[in-house]
Amino acid sequence: MTYVVTDVCIKCKYTDCVEVCPVDCFYEGENMLVINPDECIDCGVCIPECPIDAIVSDIDSRAEPFLELNREYSTGPWPNLTKKIPALPEAEDFKDIPDKIRHFSPEPGQGD
Repeated sequence: MTYVVTDVCIKCKYTDCVEVCPVDCFYEGENMLVINPDECIDCGVCIPECPIDAIVSDIDSRAEPFLELNREYSTGPWPNLTKKIPALPEAEDFKDIPDKIRHFSPEPGQGD
């Protein structure tokens, strides 16, 4: 089992989860985070830290459409993120918007 960041993270990018991750398995895109499923140790400490419930277990049905997206971008162009950074300026406005995948950006984030 691993954990997966879903599209709920898009346009928010809260990084409370990054701060508690013991193995630094989060990667940063322009407008969301992803988890590298091969680096995740399944500890689950990130789940309660996400203020918008964007992280789910890979056995949760909500994870399926995002598992490969997490794998692709965490092993490709996106930089590893190991410390908390400010959320996106539009986070509060977008936190409750459904089906945010249409806002997904494949561009890498800033890294740390």
